[in-house]
Amino acid sequence: MKLLFVLLVSCAWTLIGAQNYYQALMDYLENRLLAIEDRMQMWHDHAHQYHTEMLDFKKLTSEAMAGLRNDHSMIFKDLEGASARVNLFERELEYVETQNSPRACVNRADQVIEQEAWGLQERDEVEVEDDWEELQSRVSDCVEIISGFRSVKILKRIGSHKGMWTRDPKSSKVYIFNGTSGDTVHEFKSVRDFSRSLGVMGSRTIHLPFEWTSPGSAVYDGYLYYIKQKTDTDVQVVKYDLRSGSVTDTAMFPMERHASLYTLNPETVADLAVDDEGLWLLFTPTDSEPNISVAKMDTATLDIEQIWDTRCPRDNAEAAFVVCGTVYVVYNTRLASRSRVQCVYDINDMMVSEEAPLLYFPRMYGAHASLKYNPEEKQVYGWDDGYQIIYRLTMKRKLLA
Repeated sequence: MKLLFVLLVSCAWTLIGAQNYYQALMDYLENRLLAIEDRMQMWHDHAHQYHTEMLDFKKLTSEAMAGLRNDHSMIFKDLEGASARVNLFERELEYVETQNSPRACVNRADQVIEQEAWGLQERDEVEVEDDWEELQSRVSDCVEIISGFRSVKILKRIGSHKGMWTRDPKSSKVYIFNGTSGDTVHEFKSVRDFSRSLGVMGSRTIHLPFEWTSPGSAVYDGYLYYIKQKTDTDVQVVKYDLRSGSVTDTAMFPMERHASLYTLNPETVADLAVDDEGLWLLFTPTDSEPNISVAKMDTATLDIEQIWDTRCPRDNAEAAFVVCGTVYVVYNTRLASRSRVQCVYDINDMMVSEEAPLLYFPRMYGAHASLKYNPEEKQVYGWDDGYQIIYRLTMKRKLLA
């Protein structure tokens, strides 16, 4: 009996201990759940606060963007007004510039013709006739100078930033020189065919036996005249027959390899030009020479007939062309601005300083890599930042012609 009683007491205590343990466990779990609920409520409150702050920030941002759009619209209108005022100022400046011509780039002592023309009024009739005949013998048959631009036509854009294109004055064919050197030339039957083509597709590709250097080539009466770099101290002018596809003549000229004709286009070591009087070579013998020189060439033999120092500086020059024996040098700035004819040299000394034109090219894209005059059309073919442009000129007679 005693043993049974002990067992019963022991079981009772065991049951009481287990019940207390389970109760303590339930109390612990309940407390933990309450703590989790508190944390979740706190997270909910924080999320609501963040959401409210985000909505407020979105509203402020939207108001700020609306203000910025309004400011942008006002700034854009101001810029449009400023652009209109700048264009008006440029037109007024061009008008003033046309009324005030610059001095021709010739020495005062060299302007003997102007002095002699005035002196004729003080002589008797016989002396006047003799002196006038002497003056006429010194004047070329071409007596025109540029007075302005009649129109500008942007044809298309192909090729690289720099290049050259021109038309043969004796035919309708157009020639494209892409880049600053190469052995390939593209020929089109006309300006219209070139304008309608996709790039250079549809052209006749001409592979030259020697590579051309710099965008200073010229085409005249079925012949291509181009510059070939021969040695460090010489360059070669090549005459190439476009009909037969053969070289007919070459000529060597002493020029430093690294001498650039135009400082804004250092790739141009020499520049060939065509006008009413034939073929010209613009060059500089050495890089230390400050001015541009011009030589009259025989188109048949490539012989040099005469050389002149134009006294037009190479610094800030980008291109040049020849019209009626008068050299027009075009200048610009390092950061491309408006191209302008700033120096004019008449090899016949027939242009008085008061009539030397100051020409500003219409602002286009950048700076000219080349300018080629066509005497038959009285147009200049320009290559401006990859765009092919035609400038139609207006001409006037020289005062003493």
